[in-house]
Amino acid sequence: MSWDDARARAHAAARPLPAVHVELAAASGATLAEPLTSLVDLPSFDRSAMDGYAVCGEGPWTVVGEVLAGSSSAPRLTRGQACEVATGALLPEATTAVLPYENAVREGRQLTGPVSPGGHIRRAGEECGTGEPLAPSGAVVSPQLLGLAAAAGHDRLRVHPKPRVRALVTGDEVCVAGIPPIGQVRDAIGPMLPGLVDWAGGTLTATTYLPDSTTALAEGLAQAEADVILVSGSSSIGPADHLRDCIDRLGGQLWVDGVRCRPGHPQALAALPDGRLLIGLPGNPLAALVGFLTLVVPAITGLRGAALDDLPAVSDSSLPRHPTSTRLLPIRTENNGRLAAVNHHASAMLRGVAMAEALAVVPPEGSDCPVRLHGLPG
Repeated sequence: MSWDDARARAHAAARPLPAVHVELAAASGATLAEPLTSLVDLPSFDRSAMDGYAVCGEGPWTVVGEVLAGSSSAPRLTRGQACEVATGALLPEATTAVLPYENAVREGRQLTGPVSPGGHIRRAGEECGTGEPLAPSGAVVSPQLLGLAAAAGHDRLRVHPKPRVRALVTGDEVCVAGIPPIGQVRDAIGPMLPGLVDWAGGTLTATTYLPDSTTALAEGLAQAEADVILVSGSSSIGPADHLRDCIDRLGGQLWVDGVRCRPGHPQALAALPDGRLLIGLPGNPLAALVGFLTLVVPAITGLRGAALDDLPAVSDSSLPRHPTSTRLLPIRTENNGRLAAVNHHASAMLRGVAMAEALAVVPPEGSDCPVRLHGLPG
């Protein structure tokens, strides 16, 4: 199927994980399962926005007291009176402005200085009111959203948790350390996966290396406790590719069986009877990265209950097109502002994409779809 159809199908195959209530500290990176609303007015009382003096009316004023941050009470001011206040402190009733220290002239209890009505006052509810929506369902819980949730009175959030991902890297030729001897290759896919999975919004629980064997792969799949299982190096149709046999044995339903894209066309996605998603990635590193962006990112996004992002279009039409397939080219922006494919972008090469700004999604010849950009981690 086409690259866009494969991406959409991977998202559709993933049902949002059941929502759970978690403490704020455990919600980071998850997705809101319901809208976030404020439990309080923000601020919940009139507060000083500066260190200085709360004043009532026009000056000069007489200083009659002091209120520090955290105090639960403050004197009531009358016209011509002032009260020393700290940033964030409860403002005395009848405060008309706050005079910052740097603008104040004080002699004993007498105070003068320029003020404007309402100046440096944070009014109760000016950020939001009780019950006001703050973030929609499906929003990613970022550190700043966590801070907002805490400020709005929440101790727990109802979220779709981050999907658990288990990786199985296959191949008799794969070497995991040192300089590989003749006939073997150093694994480059396994080291990419923790960062890729985290960037996509999941949690990689383990990476297991398996020989080229239907039995070994079947056992690895049966033992993989995860929401998404990634298998690299067994997704094509060669004598060492056993993924489809294993899918049949497990009673899986193929949602994607090959994608018209270059590199990375031998991809597969299946839904297993127990609800796990199984995704087959090519064994070449750049092709595997393309497969990850094509199938894994949309699947994780769907499991999180989030919408699939639209990719931004660009006007550049000079990038080379394939006759029948979507090309995913590592690109950089040249000095003239045009996009240019970097060198070393064959399916087994990571040198080009390691220095790229993004991947250009270049439609096949004859397509009226624009060139789009797919972001990369880092």
